[in-house]
Amino acid sequence: MLITDPADVDPASPEPVELAPELLDRLGAIRASALHRLESGDPVYGVNTGMGAMSKRRLTDAEQRTHQRNLLLGRAVGGPPWLPPAEARAVLLGRLRTFLTGDAAVSPGLIQQLVALINSPYVPAIPAEGAGSAGEIIPMSHAAGPLVGIGQLLDPARDSARLLSAAGVLPAFELGPKEGIALLAGIPGATGRAALHAQRSRRLAEHLTAVAAGAIVVIGANRDPYREAVGRSDEVLAGELRRIRELVGEEPEPRSLQAPVSFRVAGHVQAHVYRAIADLDAAVERAFNGVTDSPAYLDGDFVGTAGFHGIDLTAYCDHLTTALAHAAEVSTARLHRLLDPNVTGLPAQLARDPGPQAGMVSVHKRAVATVHQLRRLTLPTAISTAETSNGQEDVQTFSWEAVGNLAEAIRLTRETMACELLAVRQAFALSARAIPPCLHDLFQAVDAVVPPIAGDRPFGEDLTRLISSLR
Repeated sequence: MLITDPADVDPASPEPVELAPELLDRLGAIRASALHRLESGDPVYGVNTGMGAMSKRRLTDAEQRTHQRNLLLGRAVGGPPWLPPAEARAVLLGRLRTFLTGDAAVSPGLIQQLVALINSPYVPAIPAEGAGSAGEIIPMSHAAGPLVGIGQLLDPARDSARLLSAAGVLPAFELGPKEGIALLAGIPGATGRAALHAQRSRRLAEHLTAVAAGAIVVIGANRDPYREAVGRSDEVLAGELRRIRELVGEEPEPRSLQAPVSFRVAGHVQAHVYRAIADLDAAVERAFNGVTDSPAYLDGDFVGTAGFHGIDLTAYCDHLTTALAHAAEVSTARLHRLLDPNVTGLPAQLARDPGPQAGMVSVHKRAVATVHQLRRLTLPTAISTAETSNGQEDVQTFSWEAVGNLAEAIRLTRETMACELLAVRQAFALSARAIPPCLHDLFQAVDAVVPPIAGDRPFGEDLTRLISSLR
């Protein structure tokens, strides 16, 4: 991943990072200008003053020499559970992208140290929870500590559960003026993770559409609700209806005039998911392209900002979480209908021998429990402020927690979808209906991990393999 511009940084990319020399030259010039500005001795928050409630305290020259490193030490109060490796990497890439704008005015040396950590086999042990601050100072202190030999690392290639000391892993590096607070500032971690999860959500949405299409086909649903003309006022909806029609094909003899609502609304549900993903993508870009550092070095001066607040990102993470929860609820409703012979014309509960065999009934019950978990994630994250720092930080938006909720919503929605997919595959096995050509790849992938179902068995094992294959 050659970076010539901040926008080239992709938080979801596993590729090594290389920075263009001209980009480093530009950042070096900004750093030199910022250091010259600091020589004036004017108060600059977190550089020659304390932080939070201690911001009125001016630091001596001796205190300033150790202050930037101390900022990382005193705020690393988090603990397990740690972020998964891909999310931890997204945090580092998010921090890199914000540094490359020049707003933080950090040195090319610190940026190259960050790139060295990104390109190493390790990721920092970053707490997944407990970021109760205005911004991300707690998780970012854990993310940044290894740059100066502080904290702990995970080695995903060997044992992602075993912690390693960060001391000595990277070449020794000493933070210069403003570089400690720059490592903590803004919302780069939540933004990087949100970018990663938006990408994962898009893949999940594609699977959700395909699974819904399979359910529509196997019950012989009337195709009227999926006419593209129904989406006349909504390009996203029209596109999703067109996609469903492509997947399901025609049904010359529908089993009923109207299928259950959970089947008929599939296009609307999925269109809403795609809109929510696009909204989050836009919020991510606003966060990355906007000013989130504080103090930011803008037009030759240090400017205190509120870019750490993150309400935009928090709200759109919540928005997508709710959209996924609704999609999972509708998926679970369809799964329940698939167990009903009056809807499918197939054996009850999709059992080959109903009565002696339970069929898919407990698979549906697992989906019900999963959706119950999802509902608890849909409470607004930002509506829960509390005073900290003796009132200096008296509100926060919990963007770190919002993106964590989204990650969990993706996992649970995938689990619910796998339950429906298993039932749809069994319904096709019991039915005389052919799988449409556009769905062959999906069901071949299912058959690769789920053997034919002749009777009851521990379907949890099938679901575990199926969930893994859908990531």
